[in-house]
Amino acid sequence: MKPQQLTIFILFLLFLSSTSTTTSAYTAPSIPQEFREAPEFYNSQECPSTNNINTNDDNFICSDNGIHVAMTLDASYIRGSMAAIFSILQHSACPQSIIFHFVTSASSDTSLLNTTISSSFPYLKFQLYTFDDSAVAGLISTSIRSALDCPLNYARSYLPNLLPLCVKKVVYLDSDLVLVDDISKLTAIPLGKNEVLAAPEYCNANFTTYFTPTFWSNPSLSLTFANRKACYFNTGVMVIDLDKWREGNYTKKIEEWMELQKRMRIYELGSLPPFLLVFAGHIAPVDHRWNQHGLGGDNFRGLCRDLHPGPVSLLHWSGKGKPWARLDANRPCPLDALWAPYDLLKTPFTFGC
Repeated sequence: MKPQQLTIFILFLLFLSSTSTTTSAYTAPSIPQEFREAPEFYNSQECPSTNNINTNDDNFICSDNGIHVAMTLDASYIRGSMAAIFSILQHSACPQSIIFHFVTSASSDTSLLNTTISSSFPYLKFQLYTFDDSAVAGLISTSIRSALDCPLNYARSYLPNLLPLCVKKVVYLDSDLVLVDDISKLTAIPLGKNEVLAAPEYCNANFTTYFTPTFWSNPSLSLTFANRKACYFNTGVMVIDLDKWREGNYTKKIEEWMELQKRMRIYELGSLPPFLLVFAGHIAPVDHRWNQHGLGGDNFRGLCRDLHPGPVSLLHWSGKGKPWARLDANRPCPLDALWAPYDLLKTPFTFGC
């Protein structure tokens, strides 16, 4: 057994020993949920000065020394969001330099979400932005999973419009992931002169499956990828140059494909295909360690996902199965034990000592 696999196996055994062995159907916890207060983390001496990143100053959002992170925030995924934030801070050499930009739905209880974040992270530098669902609701086509049709899933396409113009570059992260490495390494990934975003690419994936036969049989559509080395990339982890996005009006380009989808049905998977149509083949590469995705594969009949080969900096539970749901149901996959230490929900059991 490899060292990495042995570590995961040991963590899994520790988790099982600390929980009841009785299985039961999962019931979503009531809202609001109660979360513990996370410890405060401090910058190392090598970090840039944080004098101009003061939450008492309205200009802290525009700090040049800030590490900008964007996430969507809603009640359904708040538990995952809290774990993600905690993991980012814990593994950062400059946690006081991180500025979070949380995008919420206009229909959400923003006051509750604000209070929840502030209670567990009273020192956190963050800003809430309201995303108007109506801006995209008329463009959404039904997909193979109803969860993908939520308007907030499309908010990442509108980040350059939502965030202040002074924010030049941002790391966008989904809520079902944790970092085990310093996010500044991800932020520092260089973008070429004509590259708007950076993300890990997966060129071994069958790219044709992301679009319908209608798309591939129409030369005027399929030629979209002519002279482009188009590869699949997961939009849950992206480094985005907001200035270049704004200059190129890429939100409009994504919307144009969504409008065509309403008429012709050229893809099935929610907000991902428009990103592939606009950016695939034109993005800066990122090492696969920064998106070990697909860990949310269902554990039906024990079919749990394993890690991809290679080092790990970010674990991503993309897919139907979320670690908090499987843990609560006492039906976890082994890798869910790696998410559990970042769970801030007040629960009747503890991990470790």
